[in-house]
Amino acid sequence: MELKVLRADPAGNITLFVLDPVPAGDRAGIAARLMDMPGGDVEQVGFLCPPLQGSAGRLEMAGGEFCGNATRAFGMLMAQQLDGLSRVQVEVSGCGQPVTVDVDLAAGTARAQMPLPRGVGRTEVDGCPAIMVDLIGIAHLVVEDVPPSLDFFRKAEPLFWDIPDLDAYGVIFLDSAKGAITPLVKVPTADSLVWEGSCGSGSLAAAIAQSQNAPDGPFVRTYLQPAGAVEAAVLRRDGEAVSAWIGGSVSLDAPVTVQL
Repeated sequence: MELKVLRADPAGNITLFVLDPVPAGDRAGIAARLMDMPGGDVEQVGFLCPPLQGSAGRLEMAGGEFCGNATRAFGMLMAQQLDGLSRVQVEVSGCGQPVTVDVDLAAGTARAQMPLPRGVGRTEVDGCPAIMVDLIGIAHLVVEDVPPSLDFFRKAEPLFWDIPDLDAYGVIFLDSAKGAITPLVKVPTADSLVWEGSCGSGSLAAAIAQSQNAPDGPFVRTYLQPAGAVEAAVLRRDGEAVSAWIGGSVSLDAPVTVQL
């Protein structure tokens, strides 16, 4: 099988876009094979599909999840194809409405709207306080000043099992002194568990967690991550988050054909 693909690098969260049509039932298996290719650094795979709601295009992630970084990169790709538009609306799996992406092709940056949390709650794992941020379809547990480890993830994992309609979930290890996060994210249907180079929704979850007691107005933070940096912003009004976005660098390689 030959597939035309394009490698995207949104702040180090390496994403492979499959440009050829692939049946929905085959996507998880093909994504796993693409991620396992020798010498690759791909962390996730998305499939370009015809739009359903009249937007510039539609992206279906391999596990049906929503991914903020992939959305930023997809928005840039659509902007390139539409004669360099600075704002596009795109559809992405895991999100029920089109997402606005602002693109600066000259600067190599893209900023995407993000879904507001369905729920935010305090909890505890192994004696460590944590904040669960449910972003609908994906949820993140934010823990501060806990050494990143698979063992801690496994202890935290049962907390996600009672959250309905989750396509993906992760633990965001936040170093409060450095303003840095280390994301470990699982997509069950794609059978993937990845220490991500960066995580857009995880960055937003960290901003939501850290802004719980912040005054009304914009709360903006740039989170350093293993392979890049993502800026996350939350606008609060009357103590509630009313809008959110993430932004940062994006680069797109030229399309290539791979043999599976």
